[in-house]
Amino acid sequence: MRPFLISLCALLCVAAARPSPRHPFNDFPADAESEEVRSAAIKRLLEVFGMEDPPAVHGHKQPPQYMLDLYNTVADVDGVTRDPSLLEGNTVRSFYDRLRSEQVEFRFNLSSVAKTEKILTAELHLFKLRPQATQTFNRHHFCQVRTAKFRPGQSCRAASLFLLMLRVCVLQVSIYQLMESSRSNSTQEKKLLSARLLPVHSSGWEVFTITPAVRSWMTEEGSNLRLHVVVQTLGGSQVDLKLIRFASGRHHHPSKQPMLVLFTDDGRQSATLESSDSGESTSTLPQFPMSSPSSRSARSVDYSEDHGVPKPCQRLPLYVDFEEIGWSGWIVSPRGYNAYHCKGSCPFPLGQNMRPTNHATVQSIINALKLVRGIETPCCVPDKLHSINLLYFDDDENVVLKQYNDMVAGSCGCH
Repeated sequence: MRPFLISLCALLCVAAARPSPRHPFNDFPADAESEEVRSAAIKRLLEVFGMEDPPAVHGHKQPPQYMLDLYNTVADVDGVTRDPSLLEGNTVRSFYDRLRSEQVEFRFNLSSVAKTEKILTAELHLFKLRPQATQTFNRHHFCQVRTAKFRPGQSCRAASLFLLMLRVCVLQVSIYQLMESSRSNSTQEKKLLSARLLPVHSSGWEVFTITPAVRSWMTEEGSNLRLHVVVQTLGGSQVDLKLIRFASGRHHHPSKQPMLVLFTDDGRQSATLESSDSGESTSTLPQFPMSSPSSRSARSVDYSEDHGVPKPCQRLPLYVDFEEIGWSGWIVSPRGYNAYHCKGSCPFPLGQNMRPTNHATVQSIINALKLVRGIETPCCVPDKLHSINLLYFDDDENVVLKQYNDMVAGSCGCH
């Protein structure tokens, strides 16, 4: 995993070499050879992010608020994962309804989901509207009087127990998967996915789990990919859809569009150096400001200005700017992140502040005693790696949240 981060640092240096629109007077030459190297570096960087080509830029489209909130929950301001257990799998995909029907039917285009992706959970997000003010209805069909126990405060006797009579007005909302040969008015050719009682006068987002339907869509070529909503009374009678209304993409604000959210795992392995507590992103080694390119040497050893004494192994900043690379058009967040890199010497004797492995300690002793020729001092490398999260638009304008392992050097040590 460590060579991966080192190669990533080299790729970023090459990828950012071409002059950007904001910096037209960049000193890097724009000859054919440097352009060829940059193209190769960009291609390799895309492979790191699991892509063959960068997604097309479709303009400034607003991402779903749910995806923005989810990103801010799992990632800090730099995109670094707060806690790996917060996200189920490593990918979250959102899809807007493509049918835009007034009959409470939905259809989604899942062509961007790879066949190798494991569907963990699938959710249908619907925004429930309040009933129309002009709509009249018979409360007798879907309102119940329920009894609730209530114990008063200290002002009354503790043994007192009151009964409250509550009128609860609810309707049952069921989500069906329309089978390949089904029609919307044929309940026999539908498969029930989820059902729940909803208050008539409530409003806001409602989430229904429909994982079996999405898994069948992914395994069956040319499947229907359609969902249908049925609203019934407590007695099972179908009611007018005006009593419980859901926002559609045709007549309501885009922020309230019906949406399918998939939690998936693309099969990439977890980081071997990932911290068990990713919230600890600070290194035990001292932190230093960004060093200039001229201070780098072939062996990544920094020398202080006083008497040329090499600096000890330390973690230094390495900011990755997606705008400089040319990816700001399709990446929503973050705009960039600090990958950090490790630099410095690992002199004998190795103290615990150098976070040495036992192997590095033995190698350092062999080098100091010159017991074997050609044995060099241990190297300053990342010994803890963190993942980052990327929120971006794919080629179909769907918003994707993806977690990438081994992208940030959490701390450095002598290995």
